[in-house]
Amino acid sequence: MATKTSDKKKKSNKKIFVPNIVAFACNWCSYAGADNAGTSRIQYSPNFRVIRTMCSGRVTPGFVLKALKMGADGVLVSGCHFGDCHYIFGNYKAVEQFDKTKAMIKTLGLEEGRIRLEWVSAAEGPRWGQVIDEFVEQITKLGPSPLNNKPKYEN
Repeated sequence: MATKTSDKKKKSNKKIFVPNIVAFACNWCSYAGADNAGTSRIQYSPNFRVIRTMCSGRVTPGFVLKALKMGADGVLVSGCHFGDCHYIFGNYKAVEQFDKTKAMIKTLGLEEGRIRLEWVSAAEGPRWGQVIDEFVEQITKLGPSPLNNKPKYEN
């Protein structure tokens, strides 16, 4: 009987990785989409922090790399759909910046899956929740970032 109890304790003591994710969200669409998700009471993973930016095109590789250096396990950049950008071509600039970021991530030997670019409009609260959940799952499978000195675990 004691053996079964100790086996259960071993299984319950297994630590589960909890990813730390930073989301850079465009003020005009994605941030409003996140707000829409919240006001609509859409359930999604709480494993991220949102940084509001005026435009996804302003998110440079330096911002993403700094987030990773400061302990993020993954970074999401989210902006307006093509044709809906408040600054007309900001999302095209975001694609350019993201391609540069992917190249730098690859050069550093990190998995490209640690970064993601998504388009979410202000009216797409459910989509915001879906994107967050998918990305959290993706980062959880990858495990802690090699740059994260203090990965978070829970029992």
